[in-house]
Amino acid sequence: MDKKQIVFDKIKEIIIQELGVKPEKVLLNAALADDFGADSLDALELFNQIESEFLVSISDEAATKMKDVSDLVDYVLEHVNAKYFG
Repeated sequence: MDKKQIVFDKIKEIIIQELGVKPEKVLLNAALADDFGADSLDALELFNQIESEFLVSISDEAATKMKDVSDLVDYVLEHVNAKYFG
């Protein structure tokens, strides 16, 4: 399994848990606000969980640019320590 798939699968789990979204709705092109109904508080909780899981820091500036699942996956892939993948 490639790194992008590993990151996507974990982010998908977090989205399902935090936002109560059905698994089949979590796609790379799914928009956080439009498709999941995430408001700013939901997004903050989501980013906190992602930061905890992947040991990355998401700045406020970066967070405002994240509109869909793909943005989250790409950000984590750019910032996560290689040790995360073993």
